[in-house]
Amino acid sequence: MDRALFDAVQQKLTDQWSHRTATKNASNHLLTGLLFDDAGHRMVPTHATKAGVRYRYYVSLPHLHGESKTAAVGSVSRIPATGIEDIIVKSLSEHLIADQKNPTSSILHRGDRSAIVKQVARIDVHKDRLSVRLKSPDMEDPSASTDDQVLSIPWQKPPSRQSRQILLPHHASRTDVRPIRIEKRAALVAAIARSRRWLDQIVSGQVTELEQIATREKCSVRHVNMTISLAFLAPELVSAAVEGRLPRGIGVERLRDAPAEWNRQFEALGLNPQ
Repeated sequence: MDRALFDAVQQKLTDQWSHRTATKNASNHLLTGLLFDDAGHRMVPTHATKAGVRYRYYVSLPHLHGESKTAAVGSVSRIPATGIEDIIVKSLSEHLIADQKNPTSSILHRGDRSAIVKQVARIDVHKDRLSVRLKSPDMEDPSASTDDQVLSIPWQKPPSRQSRQILLPHHASRTDVRPIRIEKRAALVAAIARSRRWLDQIVSGQVTELEQIATREKCSVRHVNMTISLAFLAPELVSAAVEGRLPRGIGVERLRDAPAEWNRQFEALGLNPQ
């Protein structure tokens, strides 16, 4: 197969895949069809699911097809969808509303995200900026936009993994503290969720005696009491538990029956609140 035919076949497959993906994701990906990396590759919508939570992304086609090592790729291959959508909408709103001559100002003032994005012909994602090419109201071909219709937005891709600032024990160095183990974290988060569910059943009147929960769950009343105490943890401790920022050694057993005052909870655990 000669090179021209091979390229044509690859382009056809890419177009078909892009159309199928775009159709499937268009309902919740605001910038579908507009994003390109700085090597000119289209960035298509995709998602990943972790622990039951759906995370949306835009990914360049070579990266998605596993061709990052063989194709000329851009400096940014994958970006979280929510973050870039928000910054595009915010920057465009400010720019277009400031343009008193723009006929879409009334729509923009209503916060219509789709109407805002309709003013965009193309967005090129660079390492340090987003280059947004606006549609010209008096030009049928969006690619014919002039330089004054290109909006440059300072931007940097957020790190793939957010830095987890572990809650530190008193007088401990960050380099000496390790985060809670994954299985311990999962058990703790499940226990906190259970505690809140049981407390809600009591407050709502669905359950009138702790013995009812103990009988249903086949455990002791003391276990029910100790579990419900987790519902009164300080919000910072709950967030740290969910995000895996508690130090190793602090799990369900250490957090049960904590003091009622939130600041005393940190004191009892020997932790520095952040």
